[in-house]
Amino acid sequence: MNEPTHHSTYNGPVFNQNGAQNIGINNGYVGAAQDPELYAAVAELTARLRDLTAHLTPDQARTVEETLPVLALDREAMTERGGLTLARLGQLTTAVGPVAQPVADALGRLLGLLG
Repeated sequence: MNEPTHHSTYNGPVFNQNGAQNIGINNGYVGAAQDPELYAAVAELTARLRDLTAHLTPDQARTVEETLPVLALDREAMTERGGLTLARLGQLTTAVGPVAQPVADALGRLLGLLG
């Protein structure tokens, strides 16, 4: 008898959740792996967003959660499909105020790389 073989293949972001709070998100950064600067900018922005979540309203936190999959895209897809999503993050940082400055700085670096 052959035992079934189980493989775990993950395509796209993998979310580990406990209740309504994200504990971890593995975006994979597949496209960004080819570009170390882009990878570093995405990793920094993701980390800053995680830090900011504790200071957000539920609606603002939902906005952040909705933007995270865009950060898993490669440079071309992030530029084509992620522009409005990244703009929403910019608006959010303005609305939140000074506590969101590290996110605004990281977002600015990422947008600078995307041109």
